[in-house]
This record gives sequence, C-alpha cells and structure tokens, in this order.
Amino acid sequence: MAEPIPGSGRLRAVVVDDRRPVVGSLAHFMQREQFVVHVTSSVDDTVQSALDHDPDVVVVDLAVPGLDAFEVCRQLRSVTNAYLVVLSARQRVLDAIGEPVAADVFIADPISPRELVARLRAMMRRPRSMPDTVPAASVKGSSRASSGLRIDVPRRRAHSDGIPLALTRIEFDVLAALAARPGVVLTRRQLVAAVWGDSRPISRALVEAHIGGLRRKLGDDPAAPRYVSTVRGSGYRLATS
Repeated sequence: MAEPIPGSGRLRAVVVDDRRPVVGSLAHFMQREQFVVHVTSSVDDTVQSALDHDPDVVVVDLAVPGLDAFEVCRQLRSVTNAYLVVLSARQRVLDAIGEPVAADVFIADPISPRELVARLRAMMRRPRSMPDTVPAASVKGSSRASSGLRIDVPRRRAHSDGIPLALTRIEFDVLAALAARPGVVLTRRQLVAAVWGDSRPISRALVEAHIGGLRRKLGDDPAAPRYVSTVRGSGYRLATS
C-alpha cells in the first residue's frame, strides 16, 4: 500500500523507493518544502497512488529491487500527466537514455534531497508540451456547459450548483473535453486523444474508471445521469440543459 506522509503544501508527489533511510529523508525534506508525499515500492501501488492522489510529480528510483521502473513509467503515462523523474546511478543514467522510457528527466543518484527538490521545482516552472484538452475556440474563460454546471478552463475549476468540485487533473480534462462539444457524443478514442494524446494506449476500463469518478463527484446517478450520459456503443455526452 502507498504510505502517505501528510503535509499542508499544495504540490503532490509520489516517491517510488524502498530504501527506508533514504526515502524517509527525501520524503520528509519534500514535506518541509510544501510537498504532500506518498511513498510506494511496487508497480501496482504506484499506479494506484497516482490514481488516488493526482500527483504533480512522480520520482522513480531505478535501484528498487524487483521493480521495473520502465514499466512503472509506461503505466503511469496512461493514468497521469504528472512529471516523471527517474533516479539512477550515474552510469545507468547514460545507459538508460536510449531506452524507450516515458520519463521527463533522468537524474543521477546519489543526490541530496535539497538538490533534488531544487531540480524538481526548476523543472515544473518550465513550460511543458502537453496535448490540448480543449480547443481554444470551444471553451473560453468561464463557460456554462450544462444547467448548474460551470467550468473555468484557464483556472481549471468546476462548480456544480455553485459547489466547487474536487476533480483530479484527468477528471477535469475529461469534463473539459466533453464541455468543448456539449450535446455531442465523444467516442472513447476521441476522449483518449483529447486527454492523453493519440499515442497513448489507453484501455476502455481506464476511461470508464475516470468517467465513473467524474460522475460520482458530479452527483450523477448512472441510471439517470444529469450531466454525463453513456451512449451505448458510441461514447459519452455532456448534457446541454
């Protein structure tokens, strides 16, 4: 299970490492630096932690015994848009550059917690190329997508009947993609392209899981949804009224 280390900061991180003294030092330093940290040591726990906590960054250590860090990165790319950072011994960093890994950056290990956090902050300040989730001409500023539902795309906020919704990053992207074409059925393939990018191999079950999470937070009854409806054999549609 993922091990939460509470904090009151706004940045969320998942650290994949099983070296208790090392990861404890790193996690607690990150906590002091306004990160909320969750520690994992397996592929399944890491992916589940990313789904549960919607992290801003995931730090993966290649040295974890029995952990396929490359597989972790591939699976994480299908469930989160977080920055992916791989830590490795210096020679292995050089060797790994040629691997088809979906990480944003490789960092040589050992590295001090202070230096690593500084590198993470610098990386997250830089502009990052991500797939557009909503065409700019479709939804601008604060847009009423459906009766009682308001979506503010630039600020990434959504309200239902005036109540703010605590959506994960991917749930918001799914909602924004549907809101860009209210009343129009979007196929799963179209949703995947809008949220994850055309090259991401996303399973039907994963799309349904995020739709389910979005519906729960919208208060939708799956049998008679107010906002997001399923069009059998086609896809999903956001109501217009």
